[in-house]
Amino acid sequence: MSNGLNIHQNVAPNVSIPLNLNTNKTVEACRAAIAGKSKGIRALLPFLGPAFVASIAYMDPGNFATNISSGSEFGYNMLWVAVLANMMAMLLQNMSAKLGIATGKNLPELCRAHFSRWTSLTMWGISELAAMATDLAEFLGASLALNLLFGIPMLYATILTGLTTYFILMLDRFGFRPLEKFIAGFSLLIGACYLIETFLSHPDFAQIAYHSVVPWLGNSDSIMLAVGVIGATVMPHAIYLHSGLTQNRIVPRNDNDKIKLQKFNTKEVFIALGFAGLINLAMMYMAAAAFHTTGHSSVADIQSAYKTLTPILGTAAASVFLISLLFSGISSSVVGTMAGQVIMQGFVGFSIPVWARRIITMLPTVVIVALGVDPTMTLVISQVVLSIVLPIPVITLIYFTKRKDIMGVLVNKRWITVSSIICAILILFLNLLLIYQTLGGKIPLLSN
Repeated sequence: MSNGLNIHQNVAPNVSIPLNLNTNKTVEACRAAIAGKSKGIRALLPFLGPAFVASIAYMDPGNFATNISSGSEFGYNMLWVAVLANMMAMLLQNMSAKLGIATGKNLPELCRAHFSRWTSLTMWGISELAAMATDLAEFLGASLALNLLFGIPMLYATILTGLTTYFILMLDRFGFRPLEKFIAGFSLLIGACYLIETFLSHPDFAQIAYHSVVPWLGNSDSIMLAVGVIGATVMPHAIYLHSGLTQNRIVPRNDNDKIKLQKFNTKEVFIALGFAGLINLAMMYMAAAAFHTTGHSSVADIQSAYKTLTPILGTAAASVFLISLLFSGISSSVVGTMAGQVIMQGFVGFSIPVWARRIITMLPTVVIVALGVDPTMTLVISQVVLSIVLPIPVITLIYFTKRKDIMGVLVNKRWITVSSIICAILILFLNLLLIYQTLGGKIPLLSN
């Protein structure tokens, strides 16, 4: 049963990980569910974990920045982008988790095994840049929350965030379950904050229902935000990480075990990513209700959002907003570090100590804070960078999961492959459109 902890040895090989009682019970409960000895919610509970860890990446501070900008500038019109991005996330994360179950390897490891060394090294370099962009957003978000909530200077807040996330990562030495529960708890706290914000902001639910399903093209200004929303929602590092979280959590003994594991995995992905999707919608419609409908359509950064919320909805709403940002920044930074270790171990075959990665990935944030660069604009740009990198893990994920010689009984069904290819094409199209606009190109149908 110790195989269930291999992923954590990959994530932090410098840490000794004993098999504790909590983890033993989880593995035993999963085995009982696979054997049909438990039913219903009792059978599902021990499988809840990996998708909740991955889902934190879908409600990180980058989401706050892009969703606030979208909601304040365009009202409810961009909600359909958040819904579309979340549907894409569900599909791709489920494929990633399935890859780990089917092969016992994570996505970067399969890339290293099947591609040339030069290709793997190039993918590793690009993926590390994406991981650093992710960590930049997460650190800045948590640091901003500490600064605005408690008046802690940004530089000290950044260091405090780094130390906090490092100590949380040390839970990993007690097995996979304590860290999963801790991160799932953060997810629920973020959700609770936005439930409160929903009551306080009084959004128009008819508008939410309509614009969640009816596409709106808008003007050229909305394209960058649309790409940013997708980049903030469908995360490259989360796609890499999810396969690592499932690759050895519960080791299937035969094909029948793999099929049953995947069924439980699909349910968990639907629950965890569905919950993350609701939070993303709440971020955007809260900004639409609080800012756009009150004539504050230029609120495009977190500091302005906090200051504007206070007179509109009161101090409580502003404080709850910052508390959710703090929970988001800390938990997503933990997940980002885990993903960085999986990416390095998979692509190049070795890992560095968690403390070293924590320091290295903190440095860009420390430099940006020290130089006084606008934090929220940096957050938005980081999400656009992530969206541009995103096609790489998506394409490789499709390539491996459609191959029966690799996936066996869990090979993609045709509709899954077709749907994921459509996702990849859409991502590529939006990215090319963004690059064209950035280089000065004009799109007549979307002109201001």
